[in-house]
Amino acid sequence: MKASLTILYLLFATCCLMRHEAINAYQVEPQNWWVGMQHPALQIMVRQVSVANAKVSLRSYEGVKLVGVERGDSDNYAFINLHIDEHAQAGELIFDIISQHTSDVLRYPLHSRQPQSAARQGFSSKDIIYLINPDRFANGNPDNDSVAGMLEGPQPDFKGGRHGGDLQGIIDRLDYIKDMGFTQLWLTPVRENNMSEYSYHGYALTDFYKIDPRMGSNEQYRILTQAAASRGIGVIMDMVLNHSGLNHWWVKDKPTADWLNFAGEFSGTSHARQTIQDPHASEFDKKQFNDGWFVPTMPDLNQRQPLLATYLIQNAIWWVEYANLSGIRVDTYSYSDKSFLAKWTERLMNEYPNFNIVGEEWSTNPAITSYWQRGKVNQDGYTSELVSVMDFSLQASLVKALNEAESWNTGWIRVYQSIANDFLYPDTGNLLTFLDNHDMSRIFTELGQDLDKTKLAMTLLLTTRGIPQIYYGTEVLLDNTGSNDHGDIRIDFPGGFQGHKHDAVSGKGLSKAQKTMQSYVQHLAQLRKKYTALSDGELIHFSPYDGVYSYVRRAKSHSILVLLNKNQAPATVSTARYQEVLQGVKTARDLLTHSQVEVLDNIEIPKMSARVLLLKHD
Repeated sequence: MKASLTILYLLFATCCLMRHEAINAYQVEPQNWWVGMQHPALQIMVRQVSVANAKVSLRSYEGVKLVGVERGDSDNYAFINLHIDEHAQAGELIFDIISQHTSDVLRYPLHSRQPQSAARQGFSSKDIIYLINPDRFANGNPDNDSVAGMLEGPQPDFKGGRHGGDLQGIIDRLDYIKDMGFTQLWLTPVRENNMSEYSYHGYALTDFYKIDPRMGSNEQYRILTQAAASRGIGVIMDMVLNHSGLNHWWVKDKPTADWLNFAGEFSGTSHARQTIQDPHASEFDKKQFNDGWFVPTMPDLNQRQPLLATYLIQNAIWWVEYANLSGIRVDTYSYSDKSFLAKWTERLMNEYPNFNIVGEEWSTNPAITSYWQRGKVNQDGYTSELVSVMDFSLQASLVKALNEAESWNTGWIRVYQSIANDFLYPDTGNLLTFLDNHDMSRIFTELGQDLDKTKLAMTLLLTTRGIPQIYYGTEVLLDNTGSNDHGDIRIDFPGGFQGHKHDAVSGKGLSKAQKTMQSYVQHLAQLRKKYTALSDGELIHFSPYDGVYSYVRRAKSHSILVLLNKNQAPATVSTARYQEVLQGVKTARDLLTHSQVEVLDNIEIPKMSARVLLLKHD
């Protein structure tokens, strides 16, 4: 009888354990991984009530070893460390998680990588990047404007509210983007921002692994990248390493006590980015810049915390692999811990040697910006693997140059001097150049709504060195005159929303000036694609003279002379000053007007316009 009771008890206990077995009850990040990665280590964050008190074991799986389990300061997290060797095959890992009262099973997928995933080609100077604020571009699916559980609903008439743009709206306009000649898409963040207000901009992430449901879904994001790739367009993800949103689940339940800077209490950043390079900077000032928060709703992340550092590194790799990305843009790059940034870039570039990452260092001082680029030899010994940096110096110089009167120290000389500072950069071909972006007034506004000035600016952008980026709507002269509010800078793309009377895609309702600019951008994009000298040729520029800035882009097979005249009258330039690049050249073809040009003596340039001359060697 005693034996029978024992058997019954064991059967009852087994049934209870089976009843509590939970395959999907745990929050697991990353939710899957891949075999054949360059780096064999994987750390899985498991979140569940009191999971830190459980015993975790891995059932036998060839090529995968459980190295150990780390716990933080919260009982609700466990960090599983694995080693996945090069011979491991795709399949499913099974973890047993046993606590005092339950026995759970956690199943974890290991996938095969796409062919040539590691060899993927990142964006380069051969590309033209189109920057889109998705919420303001096009509403392809009105049904997801309001989503249960999301704190902020649509407010299309409020400049700071959500207008309803989404991934489907971008997918629907990929043919337009291709036809314009744009070959890369940079979307401002589309991952979950479940904040009560101003969530449209996307920079206060509340889930690093999830597309915001008002934008679409993870699967739809992958559909976007696939549809773009079929048209020869890559996708660049905007990543935020410095901070999260206040409503992220780890703010209320920090995995470790040091997960957030300043102990999770708001202390504003000084924005004194120069403290990183300043050999005389105090430790106090360095900390206030790096560890300070942008705003109270964006807690600053402590990337010196090893578990958090690994989380952010793996998150970036996961998105590259999952969504087949061709690049990453990193928001507020220098605000993160610089030792972490070195490790983060190194891991990504080791995994994807031909990839590209651009960091936002908002400084017009090239000495500050160049510090972060790969190959730079810095005084303090800091080494970075960041491939590309944003050229804020050229952007600011160009606006001043076109708005100022010409003199020995104003006008075009500002552009000339900015580009002359290229000696500070180890790789000028990987400078991301732009006229405007989502954080600054539009170029048409900055240039006083002057079409000719805007065309000159666009000519320089698409014919000089670097990787050009165009902000959505710049090609149709979107304008925020009268307001510097970000909501007005990030205005709706014409035709992207119900009720619009103007449509940039069809041309309906566009003014003559808008159509002229759109056609001009499209033509310049075609030239940049056709002539390799414009995309990656050697740059030789000449000091500005009488309101004309000029330069040559030179490839092995051809050379192109660019002349930019900002005078309100036609200009004549003597070819004598260009003899070093004109030897053996008698004629040229103007790629903008298709006319033949004699270059033996002088060259005429119409007022407020450009000439882009393909040199013919006789």
